[in-house]
Amino acid sequence: MTPARNIGDHLREWRRIRRMSQLDLALEAEISSRHLSFLETGRARPSREMVLRLSEQLDMPMRERNLMLAAAGFAPLFGERSLDDPAMAGARRAIDLILAGHEPWPALAVDRHWNLIAANRGVAPLLAGVDAALLEKPNVMRLALHPLGLAPRIVNLAEWRHHLIARLKRQAQAAGDRELDALVTELEAYPAPPASDARPEDLGGIAVPLKLLAGDLMLSFLSTTTVFGTAQDVTLAELTLETFFPADEATAEAVREMMAS
Repeated sequence: MTPARNIGDHLREWRRIRRMSQLDLALEAEISSRHLSFLETGRARPSREMVLRLSEQLDMPMRERNLMLAAAGFAPLFGERSLDDPAMAGARRAIDLILAGHEPWPALAVDRHWNLIAANRGVAPLLAGVDAALLEKPNVMRLALHPLGLAPRIVNLAEWRHHLIARLKRQAQAAGDRELDALVTELEAYPAPPASDARPEDLGGIAVPLKLLAGDLMLSFLSTTTVFGTAQDVTLAELTLETFFPADEATAEAVREMMAS
């Protein structure tokens, strides 16, 4: 059995993740480095307010703040409810409205590990030909880069792959999430095309488009990300909405025709 982690374990781990020394954190939290050392070694017990102050200075995700509070003997601050919970009905309606309102362009919602939570009608036509096993418990990163997923149809796979993996690495680092680290390792093991030095032509080099073959057509999308900035629930705070816009008129017309058929 893995021993329970104490408050000192959490502080040391998150100082390492944020690359902060004891002195750095003590200065940010406006406490003495001696007191912080005592908290990490268990010679002193923090108040609830101190736990919250330290977790704020470490910019810890809500989930991790709850875990650190529990390790210090306090009740969690943030709730964690399923999107099916009646208390989350308003949030679920907001998600559904955003996804539906984005049609005919594709849009989807994912959890902190990029598992698909919901999608609008614009997504399904783009997944034609994806292996059925990948659709059983769809992970969006896996769907995009797996050789049995969208990867064979992504025209600019080298740059799109680099973009997604770099983004995932930043997320894993910020969240201190080992499951995301494992997902990065998995994605990096997939076959990769030669890197390209070409800049994205469609958007003049200002962003990385997704260039996807759909039959004889090449669709080009610009993606945007939306989060709930004032979320006070762990599930909602970890939810991300990914929306795609046509990067050119040919893509816009093709998507409209797909949705109409």
